[in-house]
Amino acid sequence: MPKKFFIQPLFVFGITFLVIFLDQLSKTIIYHSLYLGQSLPVLGEFFRITYILNPGGAFGTKLGGNNLYTILSVVAIVLTFFFFSQTKKEQVLIKTGLALILGGAIGNLIDRFRFGQVVDFLDFDFFDIFIPEFSLLFFNFPGFQLDRWPVFNIADSSVTCGATLIILQMLMTPKKPEEAVIENVQPQI
Repeated sequence: MPKKFFIQPLFVFGITFLVIFLDQLSKTIIYHSLYLGQSLPVLGEFFRITYILNPGGAFGTKLGGNNLYTILSVVAIVLTFFFFSQTKKEQVLIKTGLALILGGAIGNLIDRFRFGQVVDFLDFDFFDIFIPEFSLLFFNFPGFQLDRWPVFNIADSSVTCGATLIILQMLMTPKKPEEAVIENVQPQI
């Protein structure tokens, strides 16, 4: 019988601290090396380092003010600890994903306390998105156009990668036989 790989808490929190360290180091370098709004081409127009301060959420989302995002960051951190405590030892991708999310949430929360906003600097032009306006039943969608990806940072990337790992684990985990039997049981009349 092959040994199962169990991820150790020290390793998980090591991932979290590494994300926080790299995130804060990169933001400090950007903060002290560039002026606000400055953009340096790295790979032509495809990838640039562009220093901005983002008062909104990850990838430039704007659903409310800085206080809302500070509260949401704290809630995300608390929920991450809760979900981590509920995760089984063998759910390696979920534990790693939660560690990445935790590191990203803490990294951006530190910025909100330091600067009142989040330092963003990774500026990519992946692809354009265009969705024309349309109506469906009683809903009128105004349309959407994205010519360049929103500027982001290592913390945002960490949260996205963490969520992707959690989804992968959920898709890869087979249902237990007793769960499959319960789903197939039909009520007797």
